[in-house]
Amino acid sequence: MRQGDELDVTIESAAFEGKSVARVDGLVVFVRGAVPGDTVHVRVAKMKNNFAEADILHSVSPSPLRVTPRCRYFGTCGGCKWQHVEYSAQIEFKRQHVVDALERIGGFRGVQVGPTLESERIYFYRNKMEFSFGDRWFPRDAWDAIREGAPRGGDERFALGLHIAERFDKVLDLEECWLQSETSAGIVNAVRSLSREHHIPVYSSQTHAGYLRNLVIRTNERTDGLMVNLVTFDDRPDVMSIFVKKLLTEFPSITTIVNNITQRKSQVAVGETERVCFGPGSITERIGKRTYRISANSFFQTNAAQAERLYETARRMARCAPGDVLFDLYSGTGTIALHVADDVRQVIGIESVASSVEDARRNATMNGVSNCSFILGDLKDTLVSPAEVRSGLPAPDVVIVDPPRAGMHEKVVRQLRQLRPRRIVYVSCNPSTQARDLKILCSEGLYAIEEVVPVDMFPHTFHVESVVALSLPA
Repeated sequence: MRQGDELDVTIESAAFEGKSVARVDGLVVFVRGAVPGDTVHVRVAKMKNNFAEADILHSVSPSPLRVTPRCRYFGTCGGCKWQHVEYSAQIEFKRQHVVDALERIGGFRGVQVGPTLESERIYFYRNKMEFSFGDRWFPRDAWDAIREGAPRGGDERFALGLHIAERFDKVLDLEECWLQSETSAGIVNAVRSLSREHHIPVYSSQTHAGYLRNLVIRTNERTDGLMVNLVTFDDRPDVMSIFVKKLLTEFPSITTIVNNITQRKSQVAVGETERVCFGPGSITERIGKRTYRISANSFFQTNAAQAERLYETARRMARCAPGDVLFDLYSGTGTIALHVADDVRQVIGIESVASSVEDARRNATMNGVSNCSFILGDLKDTLVSPAEVRSGLPAPDVVIVDPPRAGMHEKVVRQLRQLRPRRIVYVSCNPSTQARDLKILCSEGLYAIEEVVPVDMFPHTFHVESVVALSLPA
């Protein structure tokens, strides 16, 4: 097999990051956009020593797992990679990803992985969306028409939507999206229309000029909150007043509008300063019996209904006793800590982001929870050194960890082994790094895996949360 070869392949299984796997004479071939059960005609795009990558040219025989994508933009933006896959198959693929990571990376054998907890909704499940202003992307046939002088309406370069997959310099101009809500799509279209009508310039990272950068929409159905956050390059109250008047007239359900202002060149939709233009500047959400205040730049799980099932799974696995001390590592805004607080004597959360620690403390106060304390610090330093910080912490009976995608620092893993809590519950958004850390925690038979439950937080994507319970041997 060589680069550029064309051949028919049958797809055997799903791989992580949305690719699928075929085998040709024992060689693994990764194919984008294919579904297990497909037979497709492909062209080899890359050749490596032990695998190849190929692109689909056309279908020979479609898989029975295929469905018609609901979104007309499917395959263009970087969002729903699996909208063409039956949902029951998606959740089984996700369970298999967890199994594969435990076996191939962790070296575990015979671990029983439970069925994936399905999302209550597979559309309109996100409570937060970040849309980008930018240089508009056109399909090849549209560019051909432009080159030939075909007339097009409006500003051909102006776009408000989502980035093209693997392209951070081009934006797909979206008129609808099935991820958040119909109201959200209406707000996007209204902001686009108003921006074009008033010729408001888009920020350019190349020239470091312009105004419009991002539109961030947060919605909370349980408390009827709706936040619009316009992220701009500089502070122009006169321009913002145009948006505020238009949006409040067309969308009376909006409860607050804020303007985040940043002159950083990075594309992160977070302002250095913030101005509240309407309402309180925040919304609230409820998970379980706790209520959380969410500001424009707060981290909060984007699928609230499924987050409650995730936290309840972690709480059940922790098997806490009333006298226990529980450590919540990578505690964020305190959502897990507050969810389990009634089960234990004391919860200590440790988090490295100052704003998250402030949010966690505020959330505890707002909910009348007095047995949670939150410490600001990098875990590899706070748990390991300096000694005076450690000396002020009681020994944990139970630990819940919920690290970022990179997993835990090895020093933290080693320190957990030294602390030897009775139980550890590891919540992860990356089964690969989770399996790596579990391998160390369970080495020499110190801990044993009791239960593994995958949780689907993001339908139509390849992402999966994995919750693993560890215990000391009896």
